[in-house]
Amino acid sequence: MKSAPTVSQQMPDDALLVAFANGDTVAAQELTARLLPRVLAQATRMLANQTEAEDVAQEAMIRLWKIAPDWRQGEAQISTWLYRVVANLCTDRLRKRRGGVSLDQIAEPTDDTPGAVAQIQTQTRLKALSDALAQLPVRQAEAVALRHLEGLSNPEIAQIMDISVRSVESLTARGKRALADILAGQKAELGYDDD
Repeated sequence: MKSAPTVSQQMPDDALLVAFANGDTVAAQELTARLLPRVLAQATRMLANQTEAEDVAQEAMIRLWKIAPDWRQGEAQISTWLYRVVANLCTDRLRKRRGGVSLDQIAEPTDDTPGAVAQIQTQTRLKALSDALAQLPVRQAEAVALRHLEGLSNPEIAQIMDISVRSVESLTARGKRALADILAGQKAELGYDDD
């Protein structure tokens, strides 16, 4: 016969964390019993190393206990926050693993610096692009610059500009067409062939 769940077993994660912050050690035990297996499984999947995964899981739980007094109930799920912490800790460890190469294994860098003519041409092209962007409506110029100069995705741009992804797509398409029209007469001057 299964026993009835205790009060702490019925509490949501964020309530348990707040209870722990107020000195309830039973709440900490319950929250650890709920979250640690999932955190450890995530770290083990990412790192493929049980010892490292245990270290990451322990570090993630320590971080959770440290932020407990400042946790604001209802703003985020504890499990989501904790998964993000674990992912970041694992990513850091994976980067360190890959970075563990001796100096003898690193090839000498090649000098890819463009020559003086190429540098002048690049500067001329950037100036022409800058001047052309200045002729666009502000929102179009911003969308085009974020997409094609900064390399951001449309959803990222939408969030930055506080508009829909469809609006970003429209702004960048119109902006690119306008830039092409503005720069069309400068192809030869900028070193582009008419192919």
